Amino acid sequence: MTVLITGANRGIGRALFELYKTDGTEVIGTTRGAAPDESWVTLDVADPVSQQDMARKLENKPVELLVCNAGVYLDKGHSLADGYGAETWAESFAVNVTGVFLTVQAMLANLQLANTPRIAIISSQMGSDTRAPGGSYAYRASKAAALNLGRNLATDLKGLGIAVGIYHPGWVQTDMGGASAEITETEAVSGLKSRFAELSLETTGSFLTWDGRTHSF
Repeated sequence: MTVLITGANRGIGRALFELYKTDGTEVIGTTRGAAPDESWVTLDVADPVSQQDMARKLENKPVELLVCNAGVYLDKGHSLADGYGAETWAESFAVNVTGVFLTVQAMLANLQLANTPRIAIISSQMGSDTRAPGGSYAYRASKAAALNLGRNLATDLKGLGIAVGIYHPGWVQTDMGGASAEITETEAVSGLKSRFAELSLETTGSFLTWDGRTHSF
């Protein structure tokens, strides 16, 4: 089995990369920097040319699990009065939404070569329309869009035998989540790895938490 994880150079992505590597799974991580070895591919998820380069490098390689993890949280702590500039919105959606779609497009042929292809999209409970505590508008909106994208991809890809799951990774102690977050990276990725393994055409389109609870949309 080959697993491809976007944004694997830090945070949850890096922890997932190391977890799969530890159990002997062939794992490929993407990074916007130079690829340090054959386990890495340089990728800017928001850049179509970069996506095409990755597709060429991985041509004819079956990918059983694609983890769309790369993301940004640019409006943390912004003020409604003078924050949330247009560039913040543009980059948030370019990475968190368009980046997911472009990655799925680029890897579609590779997924179709696998026996049980699956796509895992890392969204967030901050994108759920049942939770609206205010603030973080660009991040929340982009993660809501990623959730919607995943649900619609699940519908269209089911006929190709590709299952799609959307996941809330928990409030994790990373640079993005902060030191006061509820769970460690180890707890988060252990749970996520189990969720990915359970994903099937019968559960495609589901929105789950890292520990297996069905999340409201």
